[in-house]
Amino acid sequence: MNSAFRVEVLASNQDRSGFRCGEPILDKYFETQVSQDIRRFVTKCFVALDNESDLVAGFYTLASSSVSTTDLPEALVRRLPRYANLPAARTGRLAVDQRFSGRGLGAALLGDAVARTVQSGPAAWCLVVDAKNETAAAFYVHHGFQPLASEPRTLFLPLATGQKLLLR
Repeated sequence: MNSAFRVEVLASNQDRSGFRCGEPILDKYFETQVSQDIRRFVTKCFVALDNESDLVAGFYTLASSSVSTTDLPEALVRRLPRYANLPAARTGRLAVDQRFSGRGLGAALLGDAVARTVQSGPAAWCLVVDAKNETAAAFYVHHGFQPLASEPRTLFLPLATGQKLLLR
Protein backbone atom coordinates (compact mmCIF):
# COMPACT_ATOMS: atom_id res chain seq x y z
CA MET A 1 0.00 0.00 0.00
CA ASN A 2 1.17 3.50 -0.80
CA SER A 3 2.64 4.96 2.42
CA ALA A 4 0.46 8.08 2.04
CA PHE A 5 -2.59 5.91 2.78
CA ARG A 6 -3.67 3.28 5.25
CA VAL A 7 -6.46 0.73 4.79
CA GLU A 8 -8.96 0.00 7.53
CA VAL A 9 -12.37 -1.57 7.93
CA LEU A 10 -15.02 1.08 7.35
CA ALA A 11 -16.04 2.63 10.68
CA SER A 12 -19.36 4.34 11.37
CA ASN A 13 -17.63 7.60 12.34
CA GLN A 14 -15.83 8.00 8.99
CA ASP A 15 -17.34 10.76 6.84
CA ARG A 16 -18.45 9.36 3.48
CA SER A 17 -20.54 12.33 2.33
CA GLY A 18 -17.77 14.07 0.36
CA PHE A 19 -16.57 10.98 -1.51
CA ARG A 20 -16.78 11.42 -5.29
CA CYS A 21 -15.24 8.93 -7.68
CA GLY A 22 -17.00 10.15 -10.81
CA GLU A 23 -19.47 7.26 -10.92
CA PRO A 24 -22.70 8.42 -9.24
CA ILE A 25 -23.85 4.84 -8.63
CA LEU A 26 -20.69 4.05 -6.64
CA ASP A 27 -20.81 7.38 -4.79
CA LYS A 28 -24.43 6.79 -3.76
CA TYR A 29 -23.74 3.19 -2.74
CA PHE A 30 -20.82 4.25 -0.54
CA GLU A 31 -22.72 7.11 1.07
CA THR A 32 -26.11 5.47 1.63
CA GLN A 33 -26.13 1.69 1.22
CA VAL A 34 -22.82 0.11 2.24
CA SER A 35 -23.65 0.31 5.97
CA GLN A 36 -26.86 -1.66 5.41
CA ASP A 37 -24.98 -4.34 3.47
CA ILE A 38 -22.43 -4.60 6.29
CA ARG A 39 -25.14 -4.93 8.95
CA ARG A 40 -26.82 -7.66 6.91
CA PHE A 41 -23.51 -9.56 6.55
CA VAL A 42 -23.68 -9.21 2.77
CA THR A 43 -20.28 -7.52 2.43
CA LYS A 44 -17.34 -6.03 4.27
CA CYS A 45 -16.02 -2.65 3.29
CA PHE A 46 -12.43 -1.44 3.51
CA VAL A 47 -11.39 2.17 3.13
CA ALA A 48 -8.11 3.81 2.22
CA LEU A 49 -7.60 6.86 4.41
CA ASP A 50 -5.24 9.68 3.51
CA ASN A 51 -2.65 9.82 6.31
CA GLU A 52 -2.52 13.63 6.30
CA SER A 53 -6.21 14.52 6.22
CA ASP A 54 -7.95 11.28 7.29
CA LEU A 55 -10.24 11.71 4.26
CA VAL A 56 -11.57 8.56 2.64
CA ALA A 57 -9.49 8.30 -0.52
CA GLY A 58 -10.90 5.01 -1.77
CA PHE A 59 -12.85 1.93 -0.82
CA TYR A 60 -13.63 -1.61 -1.86
CA THR A 61 -16.04 -4.29 -0.74
CA LEU A 62 -15.39 -8.00 -0.23
CA ALA A 63 -17.93 -10.80 -0.10
CA SER A 64 -17.88 -14.54 -0.54
CA SER A 65 -18.76 -15.93 -3.93
CA SER A 66 -18.07 -18.78 -6.31
CA VAL A 67 -17.24 -19.25 -9.96
CA SER A 68 -18.51 -21.97 -12.24
CA THR A 69 -15.74 -23.94 -13.86
CA THR A 70 -17.72 -23.76 -17.12
CA ASP A 71 -16.94 -20.01 -17.18
CA LEU A 72 -13.18 -20.53 -16.94
CA PRO A 73 -10.69 -21.16 -19.77
CA GLU A 74 -10.36 -24.88 -20.52
CA ALA A 75 -6.55 -24.80 -20.14
CA LEU A 76 -7.01 -23.54 -16.58
CA VAL A 77 -9.82 -25.97 -15.70
CA ARG A 78 -7.64 -28.97 -16.63
CA ARG A 79 -5.30 -28.10 -13.74
CA LEU A 80 -8.06 -27.61 -11.16
CA PRO A 81 -10.04 -30.02 -8.99
CA ARG A 82 -13.13 -31.46 -10.71
CA TYR A 83 -15.69 -29.29 -8.93
CA ALA A 84 -18.66 -27.60 -10.61
CA ASN A 85 -17.93 -24.38 -8.68
CA LEU A 86 -14.83 -23.02 -7.03
CA PRO A 87 -14.78 -20.76 -3.95
CA ALA A 88 -14.08 -17.11 -4.62
CA ALA A 89 -14.04 -13.72 -2.98
CA ARG A 90 -15.93 -10.96 -4.79
CA THR A 91 -14.92 -7.33 -4.94
CA GLY A 92 -18.31 -5.95 -5.85
CA ARG A 93 -17.24 -2.33 -5.73
CA LEU A 94 -13.91 -0.52 -5.83
CA ALA A 95 -13.53 3.24 -6.22
CA VAL A 96 -11.00 6.02 -5.69
CA ASP A 97 -12.04 9.57 -4.87
CA GLN A 98 -11.21 11.92 -7.75
CA ARG A 99 -9.05 14.04 -5.43
CA PHE A 100 -6.71 11.06 -5.01
CA SER A 101 -6.75 9.56 -8.51
CA GLY A 102 -3.55 9.02 -10.44
CA ARG A 103 -1.54 7.89 -7.40
CA GLY A 104 -1.81 4.14 -7.90
CA LEU A 105 -4.41 3.79 -5.17
CA GLY A 106 -6.74 1.59 -7.24
CA ALA A 107 -3.98 -0.96 -7.80
CA ALA A 108 -3.01 -0.73 -4.12
CA LEU A 109 -6.62 -1.43 -3.10
CA LEU A 110 -6.67 -4.47 -5.40
CA GLY A 111 -3.47 -5.68 -3.77
CA ASP A 112 -5.01 -5.18 -0.34
CA ALA A 113 -8.08 -7.17 -1.42
CA VAL A 114 -5.86 -10.03 -2.62
CA ALA A 115 -3.85 -9.99 0.63
CA ARG A 116 -6.96 -9.96 2.84
CA THR A 117 -8.55 -12.76 0.85
CA VAL A 118 -5.44 -14.94 1.07
CA GLN A 119 -5.19 -14.30 4.83
CA SER A 120 -8.90 -14.84 5.58
CA GLY A 121 -10.28 -18.00 7.11
CA PRO A 122 -12.40 -19.43 4.28
CA ALA A 123 -10.51 -20.66 1.25
CA ALA A 124 -10.94 -18.84 -2.03
CA TRP A 125 -9.38 -19.82 -5.34
CA CYS A 126 -9.80 -16.45 -7.00
CA LEU A 127 -10.87 -12.84 -6.65
CA VAL A 128 -13.88 -11.90 -8.78
CA VAL A 129 -14.79 -8.34 -9.72
CA ASP A 130 -17.83 -6.78 -11.31
CA ALA A 131 -16.67 -4.04 -13.66
CA LYS A 132 -19.24 -1.25 -13.89
CA ASN A 133 -18.17 -0.18 -17.40
CA GLU A 134 -15.57 -0.80 -20.08
CA THR A 135 -13.07 1.60 -18.49
CA ALA A 136 -13.25 -0.35 -15.23
CA ALA A 137 -12.96 -3.66 -17.12
CA ALA A 138 -9.81 -2.39 -18.84
CA PHE A 139 -8.36 -1.41 -15.43
CA TYR A 140 -8.87 -4.94 -14.13
CA VAL A 141 -7.51 -6.57 -17.30
CA HIS A 142 -4.43 -4.37 -16.97
CA HIS A 143 -3.93 -5.91 -13.51
CA GLY A 144 -4.16 -9.51 -14.73
CA PHE A 145 -7.90 -10.24 -14.48
CA GLN A 146 -9.64 -12.30 -17.18
CA PRO A 147 -13.33 -12.15 -18.14
CA LEU A 148 -15.67 -15.02 -17.33
CA ALA A 149 -17.10 -16.67 -20.44
CA SER A 150 -20.73 -15.98 -19.52
CA GLU A 151 -20.26 -12.44 -18.18
CA PRO A 152 -17.55 -10.38 -19.93
CA ARG A 153 -17.70 -7.61 -17.30
CA THR A 154 -17.28 -10.11 -14.48
CA LEU A 155 -13.59 -10.82 -14.29
CA PHE A 156 -11.47 -13.17 -12.20
CA LEU A 157 -7.90 -13.36 -10.97
CA PRO A 158 -6.56 -16.59 -9.46
CA LEU A 159 -5.17 -15.64 -6.04
CA ALA A 160 -1.84 -17.35 -6.78
CA THR A 161 -1.48 -15.02 -9.76
CA GLY A 162 -2.72 -12.06 -7.74
CA GLN A 163 -0.05 -12.61 -5.13
CA LYS A 164 2.63 -12.51 -7.83
CA LEU A 165 1.25 -9.50 -9.69
CA LEU A 166 -0.20 -7.28 -6.98
CA LEU A 167 1.88 -8.05 -3.90
CA ARG A 168 5.36 -7.41 -5.27
